[in-house]
Amino acid sequence: MVQANAALLVKGAQVFLDGEDEPRTITRRAGTVERPILRLSGAENRNDSDALRGRRLSVSITDAPALEDDEYWAHQLVGCSVTGQVAGEALGDVLELLAYPSCELLRVGGGARGELLVPLVKDAIVEIDVEARRILVDDEFLALDD
Repeated sequence: MVQANAALLVKGAQVFLDGEDEPRTITRRAGTVERPILRLSGAENRNDSDALRGRRLSVSITDAPALEDDEYWAHQLVGCSVTGQVAGEALGDVLELLAYPSCELLRVGGGARGELLVPLVKDAIVEIDVEARRILVDDEFLALDD
């Protein structure tokens, strides 16, 4: 599953709620792109709807839009090993992807340096190999060469 964005939340779409195995159908959509208001199958009245308020929605990865060559889903990066290009030092594994206003960050842990935040920008990332579960970073750019 991938976290759903507003463009995927259209009437008739199938969505999953955290903690539920069976999908629900969006039967009505209103609101804005930033704050969509949805009615889901199985929510027959206001009390049913209120019980769903604030729950995380996701969609099947097969319904998600295709990615460009240099784009990745967060779940593809979590668990990848991170290594410095210059020193060859194993820095740890990606624990999660964090969305910050300026860029996304890889939270890396388990290495000798402790927890690191690595920006997902071209200057910091040398190579991402999802199949090999490996990310090579520019340790000099990240000032890790001390």
